[in-house]
Amino acid sequence: MQVDLASGLLRGVAQIASPNCDARPPGVEPDLIVVHGISLPPGEFGGPWIDRLFTNTLPQDAHPYFAEVGPLRVSSHLVVRRDGAVTQYVKFTDRAWHAGKSSFEGREACNDYSIGIELEGTDTLDYDRAQYHALARVIAALCEAYPGLSPDRVVGHSDIAPGRKTDPGPAFDWPHARGLIDRARARLNRT
Repeated sequence: MQVDLASGLLRGVAQIASPNCDARPPGVEPDLIVVHGISLPPGEFGGPWIDRLFTNTLPQDAHPYFAEVGPLRVSSHLVVRRDGAVTQYVKFTDRAWHAGKSSFEGREACNDYSIGIELEGTDTLDYDRAQYHALARVIAALCEAYPGLSPDRVVGHSDIAPGRKTDPGPAFDWPHARGLIDRARARLNRT
């Protein structure tokens, strides 16, 4: 995987443009990666619902939960499905609306300076092996493209919105993910 800096897109992944984004503040480059967990409906995987949520086309009558989240205007830069397939919704040069009220190291408004990556999953169900490998490749590519990003600048949504958010949850294996990220970065540096 490789980031095209001119377009702000990740090469070789599906692209579905979300209208739920805007410009980053002038002079702000991404220097934080936020890992999220998402499933629509809760606890269910597959289907078109995440795409529909991020494109404001979620049918609110298709499931009781959709009436609650359908009116929201949210997005993320990327989603990694259970099988490791990656879809990009927002250019990395733009601000996705994924973090909500948040702060990291005393700095508010994490959407301004972060890249949001959603993993299809829940707080309590193990994430899939393919997701960890895809996530590691994506993060390695992002760290290669943006000088302010590094593996120690990868956090969970729960880290930037404690008490409000719990994802990616206790089922997410941070040590395993960090080991894979290190190996993916080493492979990139050898090429």
